[in-house]
Amino acid sequence: RNKEYLPIVGLADFNKLSAKLIFGADSPAIQENRVVTVQCLSGTGSLRVGGEFLGKHYHQRIIYLPQPTWGNHPKIFNLAGLSVKTYRYYAPATRGLDFQGLLEDLGSAPSGSIVLLHACAHNPTGVDPTLEQWEQIRKLIRSKPLLPFFDSAYQGFASGSLDADAQSVRSFVADGGELLMAQSYAKNMGLYGERVGALSIVCKSADVASLAESQLKLVIRPMYSNPPLHGASIVATILKDRNLYNEWTIELKAMADRIISMRQQLFDALRAKGTPGDWSHIIKQIGMFTFTGLNPEQVSFMTKEYHIYLTSDGRISMAGLSSKTVSHLADAIHAAVTRGH
Repeated sequence: RNKEYLPIVGLADFNKLSAKLIFGADSPAIQENRVVTVQCLSGTGSLRVGGEFLGKHYHQRIIYLPQPTWGNHPKIFNLAGLSVKTYRYYAPATRGLDFQGLLEDLGSAPSGSIVLLHACAHNPTGVDPTLEQWEQIRKLIRSKPLLPFFDSAYQGFASGSLDADAQSVRSFVADGGELLMAQSYAKNMGLYGERVGALSIVCKSADVASLAESQLKLVIRPMYSNPPLHGASIVATILKDRNLYNEWTIELKAMADRIISMRQQLFDALRAKGTPGDWSHIIKQIGMFTFTGLNPEQVSFMTKEYHIYLTSDGRISMAGLSSKTVSHLADAIHAAVTRGH
């Protein structure tokens, strides 16, 4: 393959196909040329370019992040010159969504504020709004109005369906409003080290989209000049070829189903042991991570006594679990929870 420079905005095919993948092949916004897509350095780079663009050109420099969110989010947006605030998201008591808190916090956010939303498989909690809740969130955001900025790191990886995992985003595109969208192919194509991602801005009109594109070029050029070629070519090749695309969707569903079955196995193992507490959140949560609800003391006990390593907030990566290791993990959780009872 040739190793010439790509244009500043990246590989044209990759950009077109990425927008189609997240917004849908029949997306009215794409047909009306209201979407500008630029290839970036995976999810982080897409968020950073979007953040810089907003810091330079958007009238309201406040961004609301869910509490908790991915550890890198606050740093990315701080450095882009945005003021970072949070909205309630996770309810430790139910290990689910604090929906009322979320609506209250976004409802009292200053008009025009940016709101970061995880498209699906919220990291680190694995807790997603239902479609009905998404609809309420959308109505609130549009009525304020606020500016949604979606982060999609796990399309196809949450439910096993690329379309189902894009539902939240597509409802926001269907109403004709504006939004930003950061996409990553690290997880769903296993291209971590290739740094393949895209930033799309859905604009009010085709004119605004072409102005936004020229401003995005001015952000990218002094930052890293142009994006890498190899990974984007892999993605474009797969998305363009019907057979490869079908093979990919089948493999993606197998990955998602395996994680879903690991959740079930862990839940069943804890229930069989009679571990105190309600562990149904393990099967209700979605995506790569489970927020177990274990506290830092219990986590360090599991590390010391069972050599199980997880973050101190009790987040475990379900992708790292296998049928062979479930019972060891269940033993450790059981011991950690019953210790001192």
